[in-house]
Amino acid sequence: MTRLLLLCALAAFSIAPAVAGSFAGSSAGASSAGSSASSGSSSGDDKIVLQARDDAAGFVASNGRIRGVVLEAALRHLREDSDAARQASDMELAQAILAQ
Repeated sequence: MTRLLLLCALAAFSIAPAVAGSFAGSSAGASSAGSSASSGSSSGDDKIVLQARDDAAGFVASNGRIRGVVLEAALRHLREDSDAARQASDMELAQAILAQ
């Protein structure tokens, strides 16, 4: 069930252009699609999600005990833009941020 929610959240992110742009470059050039999408991203909201990677890593590694302010801002931003993100847990969204 958790994997299904995560897949739904990721699918929603790939459909919504604003959110897809937010996640596309967060892998720091791990794929050509990600690096090309991030080069066109200049929105402050996109930067919030990109900058949340370190906080997301701490959150996942601590099993949710460490909650950084940048991650909190990114979670709020994602949930404002996506119904699937509203339904996903903080852990699922943090893992999705790291997976991209």
